[in-house]
Amino acid sequence: MSDIAIKIDNLSKQYIIGMMRKTDALAEEIAKCLTQILHRGWNRKAQLDTIWALEDVSFEIKHGEVVGIVGRNGSGKSTLLKILARITEPTRGCAKIRGRVSSLLEVGVGFQPELTGRENIYLNGAILGMKKAEMDRKFDAIVDFSEIEKFIDTPVKRYSSGMYVRLAFAVAAHLETEILLADEVLAVGDVEFQRKCLGKMGEVANQGRTVLFVSHNMGAVLNLCPRAIFLHSGQLVHDGPAESTIKNYLAFLSSKGEQGFDNNPQRSGNGAIRLVGARILNEVNQASSHLVAGRPASLEFRYKNINGERRGANVMFAIYNQLGVAVSWFDFALSHGVVERLGSGGVFTCHVPNLPLPIGQYYVNIKLEVNGEEADFVPDALVFNVDNSDFFKSGRTPQLRFCTCLIQHRWTQETEPEPEPTLIRAQ
Repeated sequence: MSDIAIKIDNLSKQYIIGMMRKTDALAEEIAKCLTQILHRGWNRKAQLDTIWALEDVSFEIKHGEVVGIVGRNGSGKSTLLKILARITEPTRGCAKIRGRVSSLLEVGVGFQPELTGRENIYLNGAILGMKKAEMDRKFDAIVDFSEIEKFIDTPVKRYSSGMYVRLAFAVAAHLETEILLADEVLAVGDVEFQRKCLGKMGEVANQGRTVLFVSHNMGAVLNLCPRAIFLHSGQLVHDGPAESTIKNYLAFLSSKGEQGFDNNPQRSGNGAIRLVGARILNEVNQASSHLVAGRPASLEFRYKNINGERRGANVMFAIYNQLGVAVSWFDFALSHGVVERLGSGGVFTCHVPNLPLPIGQYYVNIKLEVNGEEADFVPDALVFNVDNSDFFKSGRTPQLRFCTCLIQHRWTQETEPEPEPTLIRAQ
C-alpha cells in the first residue's frame, strides 16, 4: 500500500472568460441570437479569451500530512481543492487520491437545500459509504459541535450562512474520512467558533488524517501545518516547511506592495471617491518602508473626488501583522467626525507619535466611505517593516513572535524582609 494520499501531476485548469453559459430556456436562446444579430461588430475572439486558474502544478502529499496552501485571491487555491473534491474537472494533467474525502469548501456545497439538517447529515454519510449505524453513533457529536440543535429539523435553505458553516464543518470534521479539504469559509462564523474549528482541525490532524488547509491566516497555517505550499497565478512557487513557505509568501507580498492599487484583484467599492496614492513617512517625514518602534510615523492617503460628492466622507485603515492578525484600527470619523467639505481631491494624513509595534512586517488595508457606503477598499495597499529599536530603553526590542504590540509601562519590585532566625539554646 502506497504511503501517498494525494499525487498531483501537471495539473492545469483553464476557464473561458465571457463564455455564455449553456441554457435550455427558449427565451434566453432567442435573446442571445438577437443580441448577436444587432451587434454585427461582435468580436468573437474577445469572447474566447481564456485564463489558467492552475497551470502545470505537481506535488505529492503523504498519508497523515497536514499541508497549508497560501496565496493571494485568484492564485488557484480554491480551484485546486474543487478538483480534488471532484466538483470540477481539470483541463489537463491528473490528480490521484487514495482514501475517502470530506470537504469544507464554499458555504452549502454538498447540502441539499430542501432537506433538513438531520437529513443532510445522513446523506453526506451515505455518499461516503458509511452505514446508518455509524452515522447514529456520530450524530449527537456533530449536532453538539455545530450548536444548531434547535434547527436540526429545519430545511437548510432557511439557514443563515453562519449556520451553514457550523453544520458543514461539523459534518466534514466528524465523518470517518482519510482526507479533509478545508477552504477558508470559516470567516463567516464568529471568532469563538473559528477558534473551536481550528482546535478541531488540530485534533483531526493528530488522528493521522490527511488535511489540506487553505487560509489567509498565517498564524493558523503555522500552528496547524508543518508543511505549506505557495501558489501564485495558478503556479506552484514554493513547497516546503510552513515557516519557509510563509517567509517566501510574505517577501512576495512586500515586493508587490507598491502595486496595491489598480492591479489589486481584491479592490472594491462604488468609486464615488478613489485612492490615487498612499505612502508611509518616517520620523523625519521622509517616505520609507522601514520604521522604528517608539518613534513617530505617518500614513498618508491621497484621494480624488470622482462624482463631485462634497460631504459625508471618511477614511479608515487597519494594520495587520505578517500572521494575518489585525493589530490596530484607525478611523478618521472616530476622532473628527465625517468630512463635511471634501473638495475635488486631497490628502488624509494619520500621525502616530509613538509607533508601538514589535519587529516584523506589516500590511495596511485602506477604506474610503461616502455617506456610510464603501467607495474604495484596497487590501494590502501598503507594506512596511518595523526595525530594531530601543523602545524600552534597554537596548532590546521584542519580535513579533512574542507579542502583537508594545505598551509603555514601568516596573516596581519589593523585597520581603528576611525572617528573624530562631534561636535554640541548650537546656
